Amino acid sequence: MLVSALLTSVGINTGLCFLFFILYSVLRKQPINYEVYVPRLLAEGKSRRRSHFNLERLIPSPGWVKKAWQLTEDELLSLSGLDAVVFMRIIGFSLRVFAFAGVIGIFILLPVNTSGDQLTSVDFADLTNNSLDVFTISNINSGSYKLWFHFSAVYAVTAFVCYLLYYEYNYISSKRIAFFYASKPQPEQFTILVRSIPVAQGGSVSESVDNFFREYHPSSYLSHVVVRRTRKLRNLINDAKKLYKRLIHLQSYPNENDQRSCCFGLFRRRVDLVDQYEKKLEDLEENLRMEQSEVSLATDEVRAAFVSFNSRYAAATAFHMQQSINPIQWITEEAPEPHDVYWPFFSSSFMKKWLSKLVVIVACILLTILFLIPVVVVQGLTNLNQLEVWFPFLKSILTITFVSQVITGYLPSLILQLFLKIVPPIMEFLSSIQGYISHSAIEKSACNKVLWFTIWNIFFATVFSGSVLYQVSIFLDPKNIPSKLAVSVPAQASFFIAYVVTSGWTSTSSELFRVIPFIGSLVMRPCVKRNPDDELEVPSIPYHRDIPRILFFGVLGITYFFLAPLILPFLLIYLCLAYIIYRNQFLNVYAPKYETGGKFWPIVHNSTIFSLVLMHAIAVGIFTLKKLSLASTLIFPLPILTLLFNEYCRKRFLPIFIAYSAETLILKDREDRNDHSMPEFFERLETAYQDPALLPIQYSPHTDDLNAPLISSSTAV
Repeated sequence: MLVSALLTSVGINTGLCFLFFILYSVLRKQPINYEVYVPRLLAEGKSRRRSHFNLERLIPSPGWVKKAWQLTEDELLSLSGLDAVVFMRIIGFSLRVFAFAGVIGIFILLPVNTSGDQLTSVDFADLTNNSLDVFTISNINSGSYKLWFHFSAVYAVTAFVCYLLYYEYNYISSKRIAFFYASKPQPEQFTILVRSIPVAQGGSVSESVDNFFREYHPSSYLSHVVVRRTRKLRNLINDAKKLYKRLIHLQSYPNENDQRSCCFGLFRRRVDLVDQYEKKLEDLEENLRMEQSEVSLATDEVRAAFVSFNSRYAAATAFHMQQSINPIQWITEEAPEPHDVYWPFFSSSFMKKWLSKLVVIVACILLTILFLIPVVVVQGLTNLNQLEVWFPFLKSILTITFVSQVITGYLPSLILQLFLKIVPPIMEFLSSIQGYISHSAIEKSACNKVLWFTIWNIFFATVFSGSVLYQVSIFLDPKNIPSKLAVSVPAQASFFIAYVVTSGWTSTSSELFRVIPFIGSLVMRPCVKRNPDDELEVPSIPYHRDIPRILFFGVLGITYFFLAPLILPFLLIYLCLAYIIYRNQFLNVYAPKYETGGKFWPIVHNSTIFSLVLMHAIAVGIFTLKKLSLASTLIFPLPILTLLFNEYCRKRFLPIFIAYSAETLILKDREDRNDHSMPEFFERLETAYQDPALLPIQYSPHTDDLNAPLISSSTAV
């Protein structure tokens, strides 16, 4: 029945994937869907909106697959940056790992497993009614020589994965340096963030910064911009933008003069509304101007500033050196890209920041505990007997074969996937209040949180079904972890195969189809008429959602490849879908909002090392339970060697992802000496980190005194 339920799940998801591919091929060519499926091409002017529905364009075509396949890495680098290249390298890395593991697992280990008779022999005439356990290592007799095939497979895959990890780390490191050499001068390369700035009585933060860096960095200090509290300003600007959009909409559709202005039946002429909104907008701009003037005073200064230097090497030296005798003053950090700065963070007090970190820890623990509820429900759905106990009135329905197969094979993973949808935005919000100064740092932190949350709540909570205290008690007794994993992990093979099919196949297909944006466009289109001159907002790929999903499937694949190799074909299908679909998305849909220079790769490396060590722990337990003590003993060097390899990579490659070397910075600085555009760049650098809320803003046509900048940065002569 397990195999039958799994095949039902595969059939449902295969149909959904095929339907999504057909719908995408058709809908992306229709005029009402351009903003959903090709927003990047529209924004870049490579495509144009069409005002008519073309019946001939209803014919699906695979042309987008060919274009996505032909996209080279250099083209992807120029289109979406190094982060997109790293993302696709993650998928390519996983494909190579599981292609190698698949050859071993499907052609060697699977026949070995089915040849055993520990459980029962395989009835190939009635394959769908076999238990999935007969395809796993559990079907091998205790003490059988056949277990040495699994032992050899563990060693072979470990060696292959470590080789690929080294190759990818080395390749991406070199790409990161080459990307830096090829880049034009950027503000973040010449700037650092300084916090905990001491201020003399009666002085200001700006004066303290200027005096300090003129004194101790006289030859390299260029300028600084003091950070100010602008939370109220940002709220006013958001209100002004909303009002401006409504005003533009009213002015763009004069033929709707007689429409109701609200749902209570109040009639107003369009011209009255336009005048009213223009007056509101002028008043709002005046309030905004007054608030900006107040913020420019020293009383609203935050004890933080962006300090710029005349060379990259000087900025790096200031960043890495302790600036003061007192280590909690003049604390330096790397500056993010100007448009990557998370300005709301600076408006929080020190106590609020400290409390926020504590709240985030507590919130993550509570979320982990609460998430066990759907996990328990899902485990109940996979067991028909338990389901009949919970809902006795469903007994008659559960006797129907197809219904029982859908409930046990498809529904559990689908429910779990729906609950997991809310985790990435929650983790992103928690990271945003944790004290990071950039959107990219927030997303990296959220990526780590989502990954380890998924590993704990989906893998361990499913494997060790039970209470929270029971799960914690297992890890408090490390000696028994391998044996408990050896018993529990193979038993959940059918669930995780169904999870890969449901969560993996459907998620990639829905990513292609863009279900939520598509439904949103259909709902909002009759209510909101878009002005053709409106700027189109191009989305960016949510790395904190997609990278953890791929890495979690990597954990499942590496863990189960020698236990239940039947999972590998489903993983390979998922990765092939992801490889084509995400290339298409980078080409047509997503545009980068920031660039980390490939800093997501260390997360991938650490996750893969964890997967290998987890696989080794399970292998020790399995060989012990199967009474093959020699194999269990010989496995012990593997995790030690793997961790030593990880330590080598950490010392060899990780520093490249933390900071650039002096050699790299000096060579780049020397190259800039012959660049005649550098004086102009340094002029722009002086105001590059100006808070956007302090920049002059003008929406109304009657306000002409908002063109001068409010606050000028302090500049060293």
